[in-house]
Amino acid sequence: MARAGLTTERLVRAAAELADEVGFDQVTVSALARRFGVKAASLYAHLENSRDLRTRIALLALEELADRAADALAGRAGKDALTALANVYRDYAREHPGRYTAARLPLDPETAAASAGVRQARMTQALLRGYDLPEPDRTHAVRLLGSVFHGYVSLEAAGGFSHSAPDSQESWTRILDALDSLLRTWPAPGADRPGA
Repeated sequence: MARAGLTTERLVRAAAELADEVGFDQVTVSALARRFGVKAASLYAHLENSRDLRTRIALLALEELADRAADALAGRAGKDALTALANVYRDYAREHPGRYTAARLPLDPETAAASAGVRQARMTQALLRGYDLPEPDRTHAVRLLGSVFHGYVSLEAAGGFSHSAPDSQESWTRILDALDSLLRTWPAPGADRPGA
């Protein structure tokens, strides 16, 4: 007997909420079935398996992040855009910790290429054009920003900054100031290397 109202979209949204509540690693088809009070077998008309479900949550999270980033970056450039983008990631991680973790799920190349992750990368590249960085330095800078944003957000979420002063927000602001300064004065290849 088919359950009225069970659609793939509804299941994925419910699974994303579950991820925020209990952690992305705890989301399975069985856990989702329990949430709906149905047998896991009844969900396989909509989902292949737990890996498929987790991939769909990741794609939803990437889409939500890209939409937020597009809204935040509209009409902004330079440090204002950098701060807006950084805050999108930090705020999303705070509001949706399970989805934020899902957005880091490794995807196969074809799925990744069709995901909103590509849109996010393009927005970050566009932001960096405002700093006048040539390639391949722009790609290096995209990787730097992703590493700093994700690293800080992950450590903060784990309570890594809650035991000492100054306040985490103060550090976040100073880090964004430092990133802006670095991007405006990006070093030339080989600069300051011994023997260069």
